[in-house]
Amino acid sequence: MARDLLLSIRNVSKCFPGQDPERAVFRDVSLDLSAGTSIALTGESGSGKSTLLHLVGALDHFDSGEIEIDGTGLSKLNDTARAALRRCKVALVFQQFNLVPSLTVEQNMLLHARLGGSPDFEWITTLTRRLGLADLTTRYPEQLSGGQQQRVAIGRALALRPKLLLADEPTGNLDETASAAVMDLMLELVHESGAALFLVTHSVQIANRLDRRVHLSAGQVA
Repeated sequence: MARDLLLSIRNVSKCFPGQDPERAVFRDVSLDLSAGTSIALTGESGSGKSTLLHLVGALDHFDSGEIEIDGTGLSKLNDTARAALRRCKVALVFQQFNLVPSLTVEQNMLLHARLGGSPDFEWITTLTRRLGLADLTTRYPEQLSGGQQQRVAIGRALALRPKLLLADEPTGNLDETASAAVMDLMLELVHESGAALFLVTHSVQIANRLDRRVHLSAGQVA
């Protein structure tokens, strides 16, 4: 049975201010992502991978085309509506962990779900245990290793039970062993939560673990 289309990118182009339109970061990019599936976007440094992810996350504006998330076109949304989308349907995990330093592990884990207005405490408890954080809930980010901080960042994003999880080089700051362990957990938990995953990575090894891989080069995806 076909899965419902969750993310639709149609003929999207992006230029930075002052840039020659003929030298767009990318032009007429199109791809789809269905609910409960995953896609990896690869490409050389500077190819525009993170820029495309930021557009999907409603963190920046595209010049033409359309991006729809769960049937909602981003071009039609003002800043308030874009923020509401991120609070309720879309969660992001970055290479820089972006934890709130003044909040404990438990408080960081709860942050996104509380902003979304519907924290599922049973699910958050499950996430905390599965991510190996149950004994660290009262610690602050500075008291954690890099791998532990990234697990908190993943847990914070998934605590919302988002329909779409966006991940930008989520293990880029970790060594190979920690990276593999964190990816294992993230993929397991994404599957259990039912979220769709759009992941940007330079690692072919990581990309090959997802359902589908596309490559961004010279402003086009293939």
